[in-house]
Amino acid sequence: MAEQKNGGPGPHGPGPHGPRGGFHKPKNMRGTLGKLMRYLGRYKLPLALVAVLLAVSSACSVGGSYLIRPLINDYILPGDFPGLARMLGVMALVYVTGAACSFGYSRIMVQISQTTVAKIRKDLFDKMQDLPLKFFDAHTHGELMSRYTNDIETVSEALNNSFGNLLSCALTFSGTIIMMLVLSPALTLITFATLGVMLLVVKTIGSRSRQYFAQQQKALGEVNGFIEEMIEGQKVIKVFNHEQEAMAGFRERNDAYRQAAARAQIFSGMMMPVMGNLNYLNYAVTCCIGGILAIRSGDLGGLAAFLLYSRQVGQPITQMSQQVNTILSAVAGAERIFEIMEAPPESDEGQVRLVRAAEDAGGKLTRVHYDNNAWAWLKPDGTLIPLRGDVRFDHVVFGYDEDRTILHDVSLFAKPGQKIAFVGSTGAGKTTITSLINRFYEIQGGTITYDGIDIRDIAKESLRRSLGVVLQDTHLFTGTVADNIRYGRLDATDEEVEAAARLAGADGFIRHLPQGYRTVLSGDGGSLSQGERQLLNIARAACANPPVLILDEATSSIDTRTEKIIEKGMDRLMAGRTVFVIAHRLSTVRNAKAIMVLEQGEIIERGDHDDLLSQKGRYYQLYTGLAELV
Repeated sequence: MAEQKNGGPGPHGPGPHGPRGGFHKPKNMRGTLGKLMRYLGRYKLPLALVAVLLAVSSACSVGGSYLIRPLINDYILPGDFPGLARMLGVMALVYVTGAACSFGYSRIMVQISQTTVAKIRKDLFDKMQDLPLKFFDAHTHGELMSRYTNDIETVSEALNNSFGNLLSCALTFSGTIIMMLVLSPALTLITFATLGVMLLVVKTIGSRSRQYFAQQQKALGEVNGFIEEMIEGQKVIKVFNHEQEAMAGFRERNDAYRQAAARAQIFSGMMMPVMGNLNYLNYAVTCCIGGILAIRSGDLGGLAAFLLYSRQVGQPITQMSQQVNTILSAVAGAERIFEIMEAPPESDEGQVRLVRAAEDAGGKLTRVHYDNNAWAWLKPDGTLIPLRGDVRFDHVVFGYDEDRTILHDVSLFAKPGQKIAFVGSTGAGKTTITSLINRFYEIQGGTITYDGIDIRDIAKESLRRSLGVVLQDTHLFTGTVADNIRYGRLDATDEEVEAAARLAGADGFIRHLPQGYRTVLSGDGGSLSQGERQLLNIARAACANPPVLILDEATSSIDTRTEKIIEKGMDRLMAGRTVFVIAHRLSTVRNAKAIMVLEQGEIIERGDHDDLLSQKGRYYQLYTGLAELV
């Protein structure tokens, strides 16, 4: 939790010389920039206008400084006050034009960048909906969330400011050097020497600063992770009286963060003073030598303009050093975003689809458009097969990776309306079997059929629509109670939602909520008890009204009294459906048609409750408490 991964939690925004959160070097600069340019390519005309406005703004900035020369030589020294007034008006017009162009390109870039970032964010979210469950197993929630926060934020910052500022600084720097050469090649050589020293300083201090900012980010991640753990585990801390240990652990991490942050800020804070003093030194030397040259040539205005340029020439270098780091960090962030966008999507070659169908007066199965309880499988050749819920495993072999097999030659069948239960120790493969029915993962051997159809031939959307799943870990979305139940079937009416709640035994407590079914839930239903949250989860499955129901330890978090309350409702919910039950409490599976006892991915015993007890094997041991079921 404390570990920082690829743009994990950390400070945002650019610091004195780059991203405060540390420097991330992209792996493929050209390729990632090309992908970003494809997003920006939708705005060719606005970008062309931005380029024009940037060029005009930089020209006004450079040209306005040059006007100091004729202002002094032609109007101030001769005492031509009317001419001086006209020249001041021209200078004001130049600077106002530059300011207007700067405002214009900034506004346009904000619109372009926010629209582009919104498109990237949408594409990233859409892509995640197409990724297989295996992808999410391999990436932590925090790691994926950092793509939407840190990484997209750095891209937004770069598009908003850095790209435009970098181009503006480059144009201003080039124009300033040209004008300095025009005014005095000799003095320009002095400035070049100072610029060389400034570049060396930027490279040296910048390198050390990035190193310490990286250490600061790592230390901050450890502090944030420790705080998160301690907040989540407050109850455990107090139960075991570990407050002092928690405070000691925080002090240790906080001190490490303080030291890392201090070193980072010291080097970061050195940049501007050193650069400023070098500028002052350059200015003083230029004044001395330039004054001598001006006395000889009489070009006092030229000296004033050159001195102004010499003060300005260092600013673009400092700003560009800041923007380059920001841009590189943004490109690295974009690279991590595009890695997800280019991840292989969930494969689905299924052609068999679920359609509404019912028997007509002649007993022939035909498609209908109104009956939510009548479904059939539609094959590509137009054949309709009734949806009954006949699920069979035939010598199935599966492993999450090639090196470790989880299920070994598993064969079982569940006829329509049968209740099949799985019991066994943790890691035996119970949940894996139900995950395979949903095709969350692909098997390596054997076949799984659904109403006689290989599930690999069924479109995943249709397959999962026909299944109802009640998981052990409940998840409620922000919205009303009715909305959360309706998540099982979005077109369900209010009457159907309430009927599903009554079926699950949830109607009673829902009507005692402040707004009943209209009560708004937030924070994953934190205001409800665990049992009440699970009842809503069961009601959601009832609302979906599927022919096949999967209960993954659905009542494990419900107390015995609540379990008895919903027992009749669960029986009504399971009536006429094929049901797969993963049970923690063996009392909940006694009425199952068949009970499968799994150990290490193999079915070692099967039969009904009485049969298995008479065998006095593993199930008998589990049921009588001679072996632990976890």
